[in-house]
Amino acid sequence: MPRLLDVSTDVRAEIGDEEADRLLAGDNAPGSYDCTSCRTPGDSGQDRTSTVLFVGDETAVLAFAHATCLPSQVVQVAEDQLQGAVRSLTGADAPAAPEAAEIPGAAPAQAVLGVTSGLVLIAGELHPALVVEPTGPISRPGTESGGDDFLPLLIEQGFMPVTGLNEAPRALDGWSVLLAMGQLHAVLQPGTGGAPSQVAWWQAHQPLLVTESWRAAANKTHTVLVFAAPAGSIGRQAREDLLRDALDKAAANGRLVAAAMPLAGT
Repeated sequence: MPRLLDVSTDVRAEIGDEEADRLLAGDNAPGSYDCTSCRTPGDSGQDRTSTVLFVGDETAVLAFAHATCLPSQVVQVAEDQLQGAVRSLTGADAPAAPEAAEIPGAAPAQAVLGVTSGLVLIAGELHPALVVEPTGPISRPGTESGGDDFLPLLIEQGFMPVTGLNEAPRALDGWSVLLAMGQLHAVLQPGTGGAPSQVAWWQAHQPLLVTESWRAAANKTHTVLVFAAPAGSIGRQAREDLLRDALDKAAANGRLVAAAMPLAGT
């Protein structure tokens, strides 16, 4: 029985035309499934359904979601991170591990990031936000100055310096925040080398919980504000008012960049 599946060009390129056609014909697609985003039941025979392909170096996992929750897409992750993605997709517990991301132009081992979620009040409106802060200085490979190039590297990617939180930052093309099963999974950036799909700039080894109010605000605006600051600028703040104070201080000191990114998922 034919299925109401959305198979994007990127997903088709990864799995091949023959497999994609079998999915669309209903040969390999499940009739009923649990949406990988909202965890509620779906039926690919009645509900328009997206195919979401998580790809590692050697393995891949094909997941299904309501098309209203996630678009059909390819998410590329490191092979050692894929097992965590598999566990999160199946609802099993994933082992705790440092949250890491590969910063373009920086040595991967140096790019260990902490990510905090919170609501930020800008111009009288609450915005869902993520605050990204490395655990130590980020330097370009080959440099011996011992300096911190985290903000310059992000500015080169399109993030904008923030001098005050009076208005929301502008959108950054090609980037998005992936929320699946009501939890934060990744910040995605455009693929490199002409690759059409997105890749994980930051990938949670264990999906991060967000509050119901954060999730509601994200579903309302379909946009997440992503702030980034050098190590030691923000810290882990216990309350959102303290987080806002830390952001204001970092902005005033010229140590904050930001971008708005569309929300993928619910």
